[in-house]
Amino acid sequence: MTREKESTQRTRTPAHGNPKHKAKKKKKWTWKKTFWLMFFTTAFAVFCAVGGYLFVLLNGERLMREYKDADMFKLAEVSTVYDVNGTELAKLGKGIEHREIAEPRDIPEFVSNAFIATEDRRFKEHSGVDLWSIGRAMVKDVVSRSLAEGGSTITQQLAKNMFLTSDKTFFRKATEVSIALSLENHFTKDEIITMYLNRIFFGKGAYGLKAAAKVYFNKDDLNDLKLWEVATLAAIPKAPSRYNPLSSPERSKERRAVVLQLMYEQGYITAEEAKSAAAVEYDPKMSGHAAKSEDKQNEAYNAFIDYMVEEATEKTGLTEDELYRGGYHIYTTMDANAQRIMYDAFNNDDMFEQSPDDTKMQGAMVITDHSNGSIIAMVGGRDYARKGLNRATVKRQPGSSFKPIVSYAPALETGKYFPWSRLNNEKQCFGKYCPTNLGGYTTSVEMTEAVRRSINIPAVWTLNEIGMKKGFEFAKSLGFPLTNDDYNLSIALGGMTYGVTPINMSEAYNAFANGGNYYDSYAIAKITDRKNNDYYVYHVPKGKKVMSEKTAYYMTEMMREVVTNGTGKNAQISGRTVAGKTGTTQYSVPGYSGKGDRDAWFVGYTPEWTAAVWMGYDKTDKNHLVHESSRRASKMFSEVMGKALQSKKSGSFKKPDKVEQKPEELRAPSGLSASYSENTKSVALSWNSVSGDNISYHVYRKSSKDNTFTQLLKGLKGNSAEDVGVFPGESYTYYVIAVNASEESGRSNQSSVTIKEETPETPIEPPVVDPPAVDPPTTEQPTNPEEPTPPTVPENPDSNNNQPETGDNGTGNGDGGSTGTSSGDGSSGSTDTSGSNATNGTSGMNSFGSKGSDRIINSGGQKDKDNSSKDKSAGNGAEDSSVEIQSVTGKIINHKQNKNSNKAA
Repeated sequence: MTREKESTQRTRTPAHGNPKHKAKKKKKWTWKKTFWLMFFTTAFAVFCAVGGYLFVLLNGERLMREYKDADMFKLAEVSTVYDVNGTELAKLGKGIEHREIAEPRDIPEFVSNAFIATEDRRFKEHSGVDLWSIGRAMVKDVVSRSLAEGGSTITQQLAKNMFLTSDKTFFRKATEVSIALSLENHFTKDEIITMYLNRIFFGKGAYGLKAAAKVYFNKDDLNDLKLWEVATLAAIPKAPSRYNPLSSPERSKERRAVVLQLMYEQGYITAEEAKSAAAVEYDPKMSGHAAKSEDKQNEAYNAFIDYMVEEATEKTGLTEDELYRGGYHIYTTMDANAQRIMYDAFNNDDMFEQSPDDTKMQGAMVITDHSNGSIIAMVGGRDYARKGLNRATVKRQPGSSFKPIVSYAPALETGKYFPWSRLNNEKQCFGKYCPTNLGGYTTSVEMTEAVRRSINIPAVWTLNEIGMKKGFEFAKSLGFPLTNDDYNLSIALGGMTYGVTPINMSEAYNAFANGGNYYDSYAIAKITDRKNNDYYVYHVPKGKKVMSEKTAYYMTEMMREVVTNGTGKNAQISGRTVAGKTGTTQYSVPGYSGKGDRDAWFVGYTPEWTAAVWMGYDKTDKNHLVHESSRRASKMFSEVMGKALQSKKSGSFKKPDKVEQKPEELRAPSGLSASYSENTKSVALSWNSVSGDNISYHVYRKSSKDNTFTQLLKGLKGNSAEDVGVFPGESYTYYVIAVNASEESGRSNQSSVTIKEETPETPIEPPVVDPPAVDPPTTEQPTNPEEPTPPTVPENPDSNNNQPETGDNGTGNGDGGSTGTSSGDGSSGSTDTSGSNATNGTSGMNSFGSKGSDRIINSGGQKDKDNSSKDKSAGNGAEDSSVEIQSVTGKIINHKQNKNSNKAA
């Protein structure tokens, strides 16, 4: 009942008779709706696919235009350095891929066929994309549910290598396809395969086929590759670390067989060729891949290469990075053999002095070709590393090696000086500058001798004589960057504000070696780009004439004497003519009195090359000095140049026309004899005359109490002289030289004499007589003018001829030929050797000379009162006589003498 009632109530209609809501009908899904949905979905998908494809395609063309405008097809390639013979020395660009670019003409067809057979057999048929390969790859991708298979053509691989990453995404793959299609539109097949082979990685740091051929087979020309070698290379790109023959020779051989089989299947080779090539065993010794690092390989060339890079950037305007990455070919002036010889010598510790600690003595050397200025070899120091301190370009004081440049050569240029000219060598000051000689002083010395022995005074004196300006300007003409502070006489001995470099010195000495022409040094002959087009070429200019051929020849002859028998004997090279000059700079600081030099030099040349050697420490102190002068620098020159020139024929220096010859050498006097006379208490000297015009003689004497000879008389016209300035108990040695207007002779034979001690006489005692008675003495004692008072004679005359300080002051200006008067002032006598004022005196001496008379008189220094008036009036003696006072006896002695006799006064 209840359920029926409830059911009746649920179905009862409203009172007004109409239902409150009508029931909705459910729509059915029809086939038409399905069709249209699928149509629009497909259309949208096709639209997106076509749009996406067009976008990717257009994007590929856009990328191609951008890459072309940005020169992105140009690979970063290391530049190559070559020696003077065109032999490869080194690769520039540490950290840059080892890549060498090949042109299409460089790649033989059988080489490219090996890669085509291995990587893309339909390369010559498709237009960048191989649909068969893509279909095969898609099937494998669906099966593996990943992008496991590449299916890329060579063109696609090139696109990826050039512009894309290795990500395996559909968008990257689409971009790769679009770029591949664009590449095929812009380049030929030969260009595409060439770009591909230049970019792929072959392991062991080699990028590109040409670099790989060098690394694995040490071959530069791809035409020299054999079939098995080509197949070995073609096997590598699939997995370079797994299939390169150096790391995995067995796997490499297996992979090579696969490549050969593919080549056979595609008709590139025969079965017999494939079998034969597959059987070859790889020998690692044929590899060009050095076990050493690049830096170690090029260690011998480091300093030269650093210098060359600086020159290249300066001359071409390229930055260092552009030079390193541009694939340039840089042809240098280096002689690789000479460079290695120099490098080995600088690594030989025996060539250097030993340091008291771990600080090594350093050095630098440069060899140049003086015919054009090209740099043959260069070392910047011991253990030199790239970008290190190149001491061949560091300034140091040149010492005496600068004398030929600033003193002697400019003096010869004046035409007033010759190698045989006499130069002043007396101890002297030039204003406040007082140079010294290490080996003592003489009146004068020949220029050749001054150069040979490296004497200081003549060099400074010569510069002072010709004028500071002349020497200064001459040095500047040889390329030295002098400053105003260098404008002083100390530059004659190499005293400079900043100094000079070994390159500077080698350039300057080139002019002595080549007849007076100056050339700027250079290290680069030419640079070509990667396509071997000339990018930079150095044209050697005509040499700048800085001195006459005659001056250059004279300097060469004098500096040959330095090497033959002078300070540079260690620079001698057996069988070769060598000229050069040593140089040192002394170390002088307050509180240090030891010996040692800051710098040691030898700069020299042969008829072929010039070289400059410097040795010393980077930081000089009392513990780090050069103690062997220039001997080791000279030896380094001999060691390096001797070996480096072995392959070159020995030459000689050319003698110019109209070169003055040294006049006949003035013969030294001979037959000198010395004898002592008891009667005159003097030594008589005589010698054989020397033939010639305007000959005069200088007499030198040394007593038993003297260490050196001193000039006794000068300018004598006769062949005899008399020395009255002698003392009993002493020995005297004499020599004579002859002099004319331009030179001095050598010394005559020496002659000695000994003066015996005089035995005093016993005085006779007068008889004793009682004295008469006299008046007490008065304060004044009358003097009888008829009886002169005898002078007081000193009992012990001063052994150094320094007598009691008595005697009037007289004057005397003799010229050596006419002896004037001089009166002692109680001090030791002086000898003027300059030739202008010759005053030859001894202590407390009064002398009265006449023309043709030279004599030395011994005096006790006290005058006879009665003869004082005569003493004063005797200043002008007659031509054939002289009057002297000997206060030992107190007598006036009148000497009548011949005009040809000479007495020392």
